[in-house]
Amino acid sequence: MPGAPVPPKRPRMLALHGDTLVDHYFWMRERDNPEVIAHLEAENRYTEEVMAHTVALRKHLYDEMRSRMKEDDESAAERYGTFEYYTRTRTGQQYPIAYRRAVGSDDEELLLDINALAEGRAFTRIGVFLPTYDGRLLAYSVDIDGSETFTLYFKDLATGTILDQFIPNTYYGAAWSNDGQHLFYTTLDDARRPHRVYRHVIGSDPTDDVLVYEESDPLFHLSLSLTRSRAYILITSHSNTTSEVRVIPADAPQSTPRTLLPRRHRIEYTAHHHDNYFYFLTNEDALNFRVVRAPVDDVHPERLEEVIPHRSDVMIEQIDLFANHMVAHQRAHAQERLEIIDLRSRETHALTFPEQVYTLQPWDRDALWEPNLEFDTAVFRLHMMSLTQPRTIYDYDMDTRTLTLVKRDDIPGYDPAHYRSERLWATADDGTRVPISIVYRTDVTRPAPLLLYGYGSYGATADPRFSIERISLLDRGVIFAIAHVRGGGELGRAWYESGKMMHKRNTFTDFIACAEYLIAEGYTIPERLAIVGRSAGGLLVGAVTTMRPDLMRCVVADVPFVDVVNTMLDSSIPLTAIEFEEWGNPAIAEQYAYMKSYSPYDNTTPHAYPALLATAGLHDPRVQYWEPAKWVAKLREVKTNDAPVLLKTEMSAGHSGPSGRYDRLHETAFEYAFILDQLGIVSEAQP
Repeated sequence: MPGAPVPPKRPRMLALHGDTLVDHYFWMRERDNPEVIAHLEAENRYTEEVMAHTVALRKHLYDEMRSRMKEDDESAAERYGTFEYYTRTRTGQQYPIAYRRAVGSDDEELLLDINALAEGRAFTRIGVFLPTYDGRLLAYSVDIDGSETFTLYFKDLATGTILDQFIPNTYYGAAWSNDGQHLFYTTLDDARRPHRVYRHVIGSDPTDDVLVYEESDPLFHLSLSLTRSRAYILITSHSNTTSEVRVIPADAPQSTPRTLLPRRHRIEYTAHHHDNYFYFLTNEDALNFRVVRAPVDDVHPERLEEVIPHRSDVMIEQIDLFANHMVAHQRAHAQERLEIIDLRSRETHALTFPEQVYTLQPWDRDALWEPNLEFDTAVFRLHMMSLTQPRTIYDYDMDTRTLTLVKRDDIPGYDPAHYRSERLWATADDGTRVPISIVYRTDVTRPAPLLLYGYGSYGATADPRFSIERISLLDRGVIFAIAHVRGGGELGRAWYESGKMMHKRNTFTDFIACAEYLIAEGYTIPERLAIVGRSAGGLLVGAVTTMRPDLMRCVVADVPFVDVVNTMLDSSIPLTAIEFEEWGNPAIAEQYAYMKSYSPYDNTTPHAYPALLATAGLHDPRVQYWEPAKWVAKLREVKTNDAPVLLKTEMSAGHSGPSGRYDRLHETAFEYAFILDQLGIVSEAQP
């Protein structure tokens, strides 16, 4: 094996709470230091040298995955106003092209070719894609390096010209006024927190834009949206535990924002509009959330009327309001369902599916808009998929209660009859039952190589989604499983609360319990077990690696949050302050000690560790590149065996990795080749 880069050790000592933190690689934070860039480039060369013997396998995997991709494809059209909007992909092009056509017409109009925007660039991502309701103007924003800092542009769709005005330093989210002349947008502070809302008048100089609202509390972010009714622009201030919404009438964009329900600590709510009421999805007196409403002109706590009561066994995750219906997205017993309420008759019915493991409404990573843009409709567009079934799009008529197939993803050469998925349950040390979603070929021989995935943070669910790339693993006899650990939202809000802050270790021990269950039940053995996690899921697999290095053969930690204490001590790092309510504040001695007890970087001590591939993005604003870089350096320094420890940094990308669809296939092929190589399947190039 070639020699790994050996970065210099420059101890930085920090005394806190009677403890001393020693960080030999703190200097890697110096992003503009040529020595840092040279080290990351040396790590990339070393990784490529170690993986050189997998070049043929990687190419085969890439070609195989690409062959399952329908390269010339068209999305299901979404109506907004008098137009239908859709995207099309073409063979050989990395990005989709956005089109529209007038309702009832076959004449299409090209709106935005992202391939042209990306020409000559290693990274291109669209943040905002927002036409006016009358279709005269388009606002769109572009990130060219993965930093999630966007420049906002305007296009006159009548003439096809890009307006001279553009606005830098913007974030996701924007909202048009109903006259199509005012656009509201957010900007970022030095910590890349969306903290201000501005109003831009089309045709004016952006330097004259009016500051509408500024969020001064560093724990809060701002987001913008327009109610589906198009009556109000919503300015939402939110932390990880608290929210507050202000509204501006979309017909009176120069109005002063009005606060709906003032913020109260640990009270969360989202606001929605229908007719003469604001509807609120809130956790006040409702751990799993409930729905209440109040008159538009009299929004006070004492006027709140309950619409959907709280249930201890059902989590309400989201609501959608239409002219005559409400759709409540619910989760019970780790399964999703939809509850539909007729707002005229108050009659309620549920939409469920017979599959044991499935997920509803996962949107394509490259989608420029979410579905269900129209308000005055009885049709709800529904996306469904499972571990074995590709995405299927239905239109559900909420009056007649009928499903109509709109589009099913075509996967060339794929037959779902060859695969099986099921739901298993492991038991954690404290007796808690932890769900596992699993998929494998029906002809697999056990014990088999197994890839176990987990996330378990922010109340986000690791839903069982279909993947064309994953077929390449399944067809080589690899079982894929998802550990739905505490810290996620699979079993309601209590599931999340029991895996955060001073309960965070439950996330890691749940994952270990799932791995041990799969081994005990004969699905796999430690020598054939791989684990993978991304971002906060990278923290999960990092913590499991330091807690139980004997449990698995190899680890893939994508953009992993592994330097927990150092990061949370520095509020100048993007996102740190708002994260105090997720992980804790190390300025508090008890929380400092708890975080340090599981932080992978601080718990990397001499052991025989599994093989590791860690990834990073140089421009990542969510998990800074130096976290995996430092961890890799420390692991190599202290490990007592010769298993490879590799770092692969995307020098032109951020948290989500490469932006182009073919580039992402190359990235996946690389990671799969690492896993297959470590699990001893590298010789089995053909499935």
